[in-house]
Amino acid sequence: MSQARSQRGGAARLSGRRAEIWAALVLMLRGYRILGFRLKTPQGEIDLLALKGRVLAVVEVKRRATAQAALEAVRTEQRERLRRAGAQLASNRPALRGVTVRLDLIALSPGKWPRHIPDAWPDGY
Repeated sequence: MSQARSQRGGAARLSGRRAEIWAALVLMLRGYRILGFRLKTPQGEIDLLALKGRVLAVVEVKRRATAQAALEAVRTEQRERLRRAGAQLASNRPALRGVTVRLDLIALSPGKWPRHIPDAWPDGY
């Protein structure tokens, strides 16, 4: 791998981590408790796992030009993997049994406050 490509990859990872930190702060300001960052599961990686009441939010964090572009960047297959990963995590942790698992999006756009979209893809959209 070239040095330039390696540097771009490092910059992208750093940018992603910063976006996830911003997203976590937004969620905490809204009363969510952050349970994990970048959780690796057999189904895929969960950017953020957050709990508010009896709702377990599996949160995808996307940095795009618009919130609509962020919504469209998460394909159907990825959404299904994230739903399965969240359900499995909830079933494996006694404190989370019986929660409602929801797939949320935090969209970060240049010059705008991060936008939290709860239940971003209802009914499998």
